[in-house]
Amino acid sequence: MTSYGDILVAQGLFKSYGGVRALDGVGMPLRGGEVHALVGENGAGKSTLVRILSGTLAADEGVVRLAKDTRIATVSQELSLFSDLTVRENLFPYRPPRRFGLLDRGAMDRAARPVLAELGLDVDLNTEVGELPLADQQLTEIARALLRRPRLLILDEPTSALPAAAVDRLEGVLRTLTGRGIAVLYVTHFLEEVMRLAQRVTVLRDGRVALAGAHREDVDVPELVSAMLGGRPEQPVRRARTVVDLPPPVVLSGVSVPGRLADVTFTVRAGEVVGVAGLQGAGHLTALEVVCGRTAVSSGRGDIGGRGLPHSLRDAVRAGVAFVPSDRKRYGLMVDRAVWENTTSVSWLGLGRGGIAPSRTELVRRTAELTERLRLRGGPHDVVARLSGGNQQKVVFAKWLATEPKIVVLDDPTRGVDVGVRAEMHRIVGELAAGGAAVLIASTDLAELTEVCDRVLVFVRGRITEEVHGARLTDHALAVAMQQGASAAG
Repeated sequence: MTSYGDILVAQGLFKSYGGVRALDGVGMPLRGGEVHALVGENGAGKSTLVRILSGTLAADEGVVRLAKDTRIATVSQELSLFSDLTVRENLFPYRPPRRFGLLDRGAMDRAARPVLAELGLDVDLNTEVGELPLADQQLTEIARALLRRPRLLILDEPTSALPAAAVDRLEGVLRTLTGRGIAVLYVTHFLEEVMRLAQRVTVLRDGRVALAGAHREDVDVPELVSAMLGGRPEQPVRRARTVVDLPPPVVLSGVSVPGRLADVTFTVRAGEVVGVAGLQGAGHLTALEVVCGRTAVSSGRGDIGGRGLPHSLRDAVRAGVAFVPSDRKRYGLMVDRAVWENTTSVSWLGLGRGGIAPSRTELVRRTAELTERLRLRGGPHDVVARLSGGNQQKVVFAKWLATEPKIVVLDDPTRGVDVGVRAEMHRIVGELAAGGAAVLIASTDLAELTEVCDRVLVFVRGRITEEVHGARLTDHALAVAMQQGASAAG
């Protein structure tokens, strides 16, 4: 491999927030022509380090040295696109090319198309970004970063919302970029990606370097997990679930949504965890939307919590539905408010539990009980925006647990969280089912479905083509069912 030298060197970085030390003497080099993976639990200090390296946050102590003429581009886990602007406008938000004082859309398109093609993103540049699927929005953000022609590219959980085919394309792009001498800092929770992509890996734990720039060939996944957690993660324990012998809380019968679902029928019984899986646009996520009252059906019938099909999310909540979305900041949280305000927003304000004017002390007490149950790092009065991504997701869980739901709908519930938080989330899912809730879950991580589900429904082009359960329920079997079903449908 050609040696391009160090693009960035960080040494002795310290950063504290209100007496809590987020970074404790962290350092690392980033070399041109290499993908350097950065991993660690939520709250380990990764986000703080990324912000310091990208220049958006000052360290309390330490130095960051950059090679001459180094341009840095960062793609954050939480998208920073303007949903009401077009793809073109989002790709050139600052200093767009002009001709005679006017925006030069031709120059913009000529610059953008090769980058979009390299990412395999086929979209109309005039489309508003808010109309794109989440995966295409994430690729748009990556394209915007590449258009800056950086010497250092920082990718924070870049594949958390991408289907497998898009991940493969991104990996090919990274190989091309490193071949040009670009340094890539790759922040991820998917350790398999680390082993495929990175030349080096650094692990942070509790704000300190637990593993420093190890060569990929010298470590394996168990060693990375041990470095992250200081031991082995708690593994979800499979159990024989007790399915409650009552009318199923979730029943869809012959449900259709034009262009999205066609004659879909399934049930989820109390005490059962059922997964839905499919390629992008297969209809599995639309099925979740129907259960949650976010999408109306054109034909068919259903029964959700004994009340028929809900006509809105409010109807669904009143029927006992809890909905944990994949985009927690957009749909799940009030990030500028305290944890207790978020966790009580549905149970009190939405359902009126606790009376017209419950005391703030009582609401905070209830929140403290939930956060302790979820092992959340943060107190009831902490502002949600200051929590790590994994702890923000726990706040979303706490908000819905407070409603004591009969039906729990989870859309990618562990997207962007570390293996420790993931295990805790899976523990909670098991507890919900054990308590008699019906759980319906979608995930971009097929291994997650095999770990927590009793059975998985595979969707292809709006129809259920297969149900996978028992000994056959493996991520490989799900992938085959999704791909073969799509090939057969095509």
